[in-house]
Amino acid sequence: MAGAIIENMSTKKLVIVGVVLLLFQAFSFMVGGLIAPSPTSAIHYLATKCVDNQKGLHQGRKWFMPWGPNQCDKIRDFTEAMAKRIEANNIVFSVHIPLPHKEMSPWFQFMLVILQFDIAFMMHNQIADGALVTIDASLAYRDNTVSEWTEMAHSVEQRKLSCNFTTDKIVENEGRHYECDLLPFMEVGTVSHKYYLVNIRLPVYEHKKVNLGIGEIKDIRLVGIHQNGGFTKVWFAMKTFLTPSIVIIMIWYWRRITLMTRPPVLLE
Repeated sequence: MAGAIIENMSTKKLVIVGVVLLLFQAFSFMVGGLIAPSPTSAIHYLATKCVDNQKGLHQGRKWFMPWGPNQCDKIRDFTEAMAKRIEANNIVFSVHIPLPHKEMSPWFQFMLVILQFDIAFMMHNQIADGALVTIDASLAYRDNTVSEWTEMAHSVEQRKLSCNFTTDKIVENEGRHYECDLLPFMEVGTVSHKYYLVNIRLPVYEHKKVNLGIGEIKDIRLVGIHQNGGFTKVWFAMKTFLTPSIVIIMIWYWRRITLMTRPPVLLE
């Protein structure tokens, strides 16, 4: 390899370059392990059961807040709903993201939300094989605590339930919960707003066989996963430092190649 750049460097220079690269690599690992927080966080939310007493009478979409000054009319469980003769179509599961007294940030990069149903076993209302649950979901946002909610997305989706009941299906075991797999719910590619509100309905239409044979749903839980802001800042800082360094090294390397008397080979 006559004329190769590496042969024009002395052993001392090669050792210095190698040591510098190793030290920088060790420094990068230390930054990632000691300074940067974990890449992501998972926050658990329990949906609040709100009552829509005027379903179909709203001008535009009505948003149901689980807490705060404008919170919705709530029920504790479906036993209370039956006692008050509240139909399933008038129940809205509401989740505010993030938790009270917290804010989302663009530094979070993304937000992934997964869904889990708490379903109780009942002899007269068991989960059918291949059961599909129909979810009417709406997502809204706002950037302060006093402004109105703005709709961001609305969709009616179906998810297949995959649940197991680990004990015998007898009357004595009624009320025990199924073990159900987590279900994908939604993903937001950029977290550009401070507050998000999720409203979920589980509409029941017997003549269309919608949401029949899905068991007795007790609660809906959401798990919100987002990239930590501190991790994003450290990542951004390292990229900001490394990019000019790499550009400078490439310019220097290309300049050395152009100074050679022979044409550069493909590897160079």
